[in-house]
Formats: sequence, structure tokens, C-alpha cells
Amino acid sequence: MVSLVLSLLLWLNGLLESLERPSVGNDLSRRQLELSALAAPAVPPSLRPLLVGVDPGALLLVELEQQAEESGDSTTASGAAQAAGDREAWISLLERALLQLRQGQPAAARPLLLQLQRLATADDRALIEQLLQVPQGGSWPVEAVGMLQDPLVRRLSCQVLGDASDCAEPAAERRALLQLLGINLLPALALLAGLLLLLREGWLRWRGKQAPLPDLVGPDLGLIDVVLLIAGGFVLLGEVLTPVLLGPLLQATLSALAIKPPLADGVTVLTMYLGLMAAPLLMLLVLLRSGGEAPEGGWLQFRWRPLGSVLRKSMKYLLIVLPLVSLVGWLQQHFLSDVGGSNPLLELVLRSGNGLTLACFAFTAIVLAPLFEETIFRGVLLPVVGREIGPLPAVLISSMVFGIAHLSLGEFPPLFTLGLGLGWLRLSSGRLSTCVGLHALWNGLTFTNLLLLAR
Repeated sequence: MVSLVLSLLLWLNGLLESLERPSVGNDLSRRQLELSALAAPAVPPSLRPLLVGVDPGALLLVELEQQAEESGDSTTASGAAQAAGDREAWISLLERALLQLRQGQPAAARPLLLQLQRLATADDRALIEQLLQVPQGGSWPVEAVGMLQDPLVRRLSCQVLGDASDCAEPAAERRALLQLLGINLLPALALLAGLLLLLREGWLRWRGKQAPLPDLVGPDLGLIDVVLLIAGGFVLLGEVLTPVLLGPLLQATLSALAIKPPLADGVTVLTMYLGLMAAPLLMLLVLLRSGGEAPEGGWLQFRWRPLGSVLRKSMKYLLIVLPLVSLVGWLQQHFLSDVGGSNPLLELVLRSGNGLTLACFAFTAIVLAPLFEETIFRGVLLPVVGREIGPLPAVLISSMVFGIAHLSLGEFPPLFTLGLGLGWLRLSSGRLSTCVGLHALWNGLTFTNLLLLAR
């Protein structure tokens, strides 16, 4: 009871704190519009309205100004102050000024440029000084070319200061187009396939042709064991005690080995997640060993063989869950205010360009998280609760706990919906491996989209 009360208080505090965390949604929206603006010249004219819009640069400017207003940076001074220690924010402000100049709004761009000038390096300042002369007649600053690593900024600067007919970035434009197709076209095809599968599943169920659910086999544990495992092992030992004990040791080790960001971020995420897993999995191992002889397939019913069947089932349910989660996300976006609270790992992936760091993030998200979370929520919680109150209520409860455990109010609705799909897959397949596969595919899809949107 003590561990349960403490865990509920900690989770409640975490959910409330998520309201103060920034959402990565703005970064994703801005980055997609940046790709659209960059890719526009490479898109066939007949497809341009569908893929990037009539004027993606104007859409990007509207998005940048809206985000500045929402964050209280519309005064330009506060936005520039934030950009002083954030190159990404500095480039976004420069993009905004360049787009305003291209739209014939030098009066709107000038206050931004003056603020950016005070924060600029020597190479940056040469470009800003030329931009401040627009429309009096700026010229392309050769000495500023070195800082123009971003192809969109480079092309916009060329269009504003030079000959617009000679500003093409063919390689970058083609790459941006491929990124856009990966972000938009492939998910659209997956959504269509998922809708067809949903209709087929509904038709079969209406006709009574669905196969009966297999027996729900799970660990020989009681509800008190599950509470101790999740509240005591997962929350108190894993989420609270592990960072306190492991954090200082890890930081000292990284310092001694001279491992610095961004690689240090990847090592920290991977190591801390391994530490979080250790206590609850060790506790589960002790509980299972005291439970007598395990049934065929083991207490957790992983049942990986045949692997092809597992992968096909996981892929099928990925397609089925995708439109449902997308619908919930769309409804949340249109009818609820943005409550923020994105997973901090999303922003780390979006902003990190280090290969080893991304490998650490990918292994954590695509391998460790699905194995650990499915073991706890669909391997233990669902079957134990299902034995007490029935399988369908158990799916609801396990999905709710799964969503809450991620400590993000903004992400709870889609995570709860994903949890329902994972829970139903556990019931219908009778094995845990399919849930691990679906979870890994989902995280892999999210991770791939972030990589495609990263600079």
C-alpha cells in the first residue's frame, strides 16, 4: 500500500510536470515546412499543390510567426536572446527574417536582423549587415558564405541578395523531396492499408468468422505481487532510486573518460534505461521462480517461434493500430489545447547528428523499451488482472497504466490507444512476442520519422 500510494503521487507529479515541458510538435511542424520550402523546386508542378502547397515559403513564415507569438518571442528581443545559446533557434530567426524580406516586408525583418546582428559571429555579422541594406541594394557577401551551411538559408539569402535565377540547390532539393516522400507518402499508404485491414477485421467479426481467443496464460502471481512489481520495482526502485544511485557514478565515469555531448547524452540514456530495467526484472525473476512449474511456452508466453509468423502478426497490427492512433491524435490536436509534455528523447533524436549517439537512442527505443515494457504491462499486468476481472477490462487497465507510466499528459491519448492495440494483440495471438514486435515497429517508425526530419 505504501509503495502504491508513493507511486501514484510520483506519477501524478510527473504528469503535472509534463505540462511545463515543451512539446516537440512545433519543431516537427517547422521542420516539415522547411523541407517543403526546400524541396519545392524539385517537385513536378502538377504534384506541387499536393506535396508542398502553392507557396511553402509563405506557409513556413506563417508557422514561424505563430510559434514566436505562442512562445512570447514575437517582440524579437526575447527570441534573439533564446537564440544566443541555441544555433537552431538562431537559424529559425534568420529564416523568418529572410522570408519576410522575400515577401517584401523589410520593415518587419529589420528589428529581427538588428537583434541577430548583436548576437552574430564575425561571419554571421557580414551576412546580417548585407541583409540590413535590403531593399536599398544589398549584394551577395562572399565573406559570409562560410556560415551558410543550411541549404534553405543559403538559397533564401541568395534569392534576397543575389540573382534569384542562380540560387538552385539541386542536391539538397532532391534530398529534401525524398525525405518528404518518406514522411508523407509511406505513412499515407500505411494508413490506407490499415483502414482496409480494419474494415476486413470488422466484417469478419460481424459475420462471426473470427477465430476464438486463446486461453490467457500468465504468471502465477496475485494482484499484490503486481502492485509490488510495478509500484515498488518499476517506479520506486527503477524511476526514483536508480537515477539517484547511478546518476553521479555515470557522470563521473563520463567525465573520467572525457566523453562529452552529444555522445554523452546517448550513453546516459542507454545506461539509465538499463538501470531502470534492472530492479523490476530481478524482482520478477524472483517471483517467477517461486511460482512452481511454468506452463508450456513459459510464464510470460513469449513464444518467438516461428519468427515469420510473429513478424507478420506484428506488422498486420501495426497497420491496424496506425489509423486509430492517428485519429486520436488528430482529434486531440483539433479539439484540445496543446498540453505539451513531449518525451525529451524525441528532441534529443531530432537535434543530434552523431551516429553513435543515435545508435544508443535507437537501441534503447527499438529494442530495450519494447522488451521491458511489454514484459511488465502485457506479460504480467494484463494476464494477472485478466484472471481476476476478465480479459477486456484487463486490456483497458493495462493500457491506462501503460499510458500514465510515460508521464506525459499530451501523449497519454495516443499511448492509451496504442496500448489497447497491444493488449488486444496479446489476447488474440496468445503470445507476448507479437506485442514486442509491434511495439518495436512502432518505435522504429517514430524514430525513422524523426531522423528524416532532422537537419
